[in-house]
Amino acid sequence: MKRLLKLISSPKTWWRQIKRTMDTSAPIVWFFILNVMLVWLKMFAEYHMNFNLGAEGATQQFLLFLNPIPTAIIFISIALYFRGALSYWLAIIFNLIQSVWLFANMLYYREFSDFLSMGILGSGSSTGNNLGKSIAAIIHWTDYLVFIDIIILIALVVFKQLTIDRKGVQKKFAILTTLFGVILMFVDYGIASTNRSGLLTRSFDNNYIVKYLGLNEYAVFNAVQTYNQTESRKRAKPTDLAKVKKFVATQKLPDNIQYYGTQKGKNVFMIHLESFQQFLIDYKVDGQEVTPNLNKFYHDQNTLSFDNFYNQVGQGKTSDAEMMQENSLFGLATGSAMVKYGTNNTFESLPAILGQRGYTTAAFHGDVASFWNRDNTYKSFGYDYFFSKSYYSNANKANYNIGYGMKDKIFLRDSAQYIEQLPQPFYAKLITVTNHYPYDLDKQNIDFPATKTGDNTVDGYVQTAHYLDQSFGELMTYLKKVGLYNNSVFVLYGDHYGISENHQPAIAQLLGKDKITNYDLANFQKVPFMIHATGLKGGINHTYGGEIDMMPTLLDVLGVPDDGMTMFGQDMLSSNYKGKVVFRDGDWITPTYTKFNNQYFNTQTGEQVTESADKQLKKVAKTMSAYATKVLGYSDEVITGDLLRFDTSRSDFHAINKKDYNYKKSAGLAALKKAQKSNPSSILAQNKGKSTLSDYVTDAPELKSDDSDK
Repeated sequence: MKRLLKLISSPKTWWRQIKRTMDTSAPIVWFFILNVMLVWLKMFAEYHMNFNLGAEGATQQFLLFLNPIPTAIIFISIALYFRGALSYWLAIIFNLIQSVWLFANMLYYREFSDFLSMGILGSGSSTGNNLGKSIAAIIHWTDYLVFIDIIILIALVVFKQLTIDRKGVQKKFAILTTLFGVILMFVDYGIASTNRSGLLTRSFDNNYIVKYLGLNEYAVFNAVQTYNQTESRKRAKPTDLAKVKKFVATQKLPDNIQYYGTQKGKNVFMIHLESFQQFLIDYKVDGQEVTPNLNKFYHDQNTLSFDNFYNQVGQGKTSDAEMMQENSLFGLATGSAMVKYGTNNTFESLPAILGQRGYTTAAFHGDVASFWNRDNTYKSFGYDYFFSKSYYSNANKANYNIGYGMKDKIFLRDSAQYIEQLPQPFYAKLITVTNHYPYDLDKQNIDFPATKTGDNTVDGYVQTAHYLDQSFGELMTYLKKVGLYNNSVFVLYGDHYGISENHQPAIAQLLGKDKITNYDLANFQKVPFMIHATGLKGGINHTYGGEIDMMPTLLDVLGVPDDGMTMFGQDMLSSNYKGKVVFRDGDWITPTYTKFNNQYFNTQTGEQVTESADKQLKKVAKTMSAYATKVLGYSDEVITGDLLRFDTSRSDFHAINKKDYNYKKSAGLAALKKAQKSNPSSILAQNKGKSTLSDYVTDAPELKSDDSDK
């Protein structure tokens, strides 16, 4: 006992004892064991500190304890095949590789509640130009502690505090060690498969893979998954599409007679509300409404407002929302469908469908055209015009931009110069960006109080949302002045959550709760969905739905037949609509029950329920699980197999030719100029060539400063 107390109280004695033990025999083996233990310790600690894996019961807790070990053994055992100092450096390098992977996932998970994928890493060129600021806001100094052991190990080797094993170990021993890691991996998988059948074949949730198999194993699984997606196009055949269409036909619902075609021939404004969550509607801070303009719009008698509408995005976030909104296809389980498949795939998209019915189609975004591969994907979607950063002279001014593009007030004001030139009827999608993480706004644009949760990531959210609301109000005022408001349909939707579930203490304060449950987190996935038009019968609609349902619902209102279309959403206005919402990870919501983060709840009361205690739940859970697997799986097949290239069944739609589209500024401006004569139905043409930009009033301080300098 005295000896033990002496070791604890004296670090030098403690280190000498460890060194003596490591030096006695096969020092490299002890160094190998030390590295394995350190990798295990880091991963096991981070599983509990930074990841919300939802491990329940003794089996899952044991797997969480076990799963970092097999790959740590396999990777670091490579060092045992070498001798001398090289073996030590290899052990450190393989420790470092696993630590970097852990570190990267810690940061990514903190904001997106998901793990990095090969698809996301591969899309870096199309999304990475704006990520620096976001990462700076995410990172904590304590995150770097995952590398502290690496520094210590390097120091021990460099300063010769360890005895270098010149002999090494026998190859036989090295091989057996690697095999032991492989065996452990299979043991882990065997136990995991017993606890959750079909883990690798039916799961759409990456949290399950990491929880059961481990973070490193997830990387291998994801790489295989990504490879299979790439190869699926080669294997696809027309019969695959026939199978999908048979399923889609069973989901087709009758149109709502009260709404069908009531807005036929009107312009459509699709307004993309970046990171905007439903709870912001009517929300107040210090007695002030965060979004007074959107609140008024939401409650307007001519606005159909859905208050049980959910984002269903996966790793593609905004791009997934666009994929659903434009195509009624889910994003992929891994990566972004727009990035990976947007360039070459065939789509039956909303812009193309409306374009072939006489609409002019245009997308507006105040950032680089390549972000989320939009410059290529929008050609596949059939957009006539894509007004990106190069079209906006103000986009090159540093204080006119923030985070992911132009500030919304400036962006929307400057977009008016192109809106007024669009021949009518037109379909115009406006993508706002200021209300994007990290919710940072310069002082001259802040005129609203931040929340006081103490979470720096969260507290600025209401300020950027308020700025977005002001921008929206200015746009509506302009459209009313120039005569576009009454002849247009306005569709507003939030693309995904703004505050991730990793900020639960702050969320609790925002919602006025003591503690957040998974039921609360499920409801926190709600985003606005509104359809407004002069004369439209509006009201708050309590139907449960999601982003996958936007396209068929809008087609109903516009009176566009959807027979034969391959859509995985349903018309939310149909009297036969049941309100089944499927999330990208396989969780789901119905009007009666909710499944979220591996727990079940009564949707109406929020009470947690179990299958064993509720027979009706057991039946619903079985049905919804099968439906989720089928609808997500079929949607994935359509995208990864490019199945719509085989579709010859529709006489009212023809596949577009991407070569017909050119988004270069010179080409776009020339086409607009030509359109004023060939189709003089634009506001500019009707105004005999006189611009309406003077009717656009904004209080953007940047523009006022510029005006005062002239």
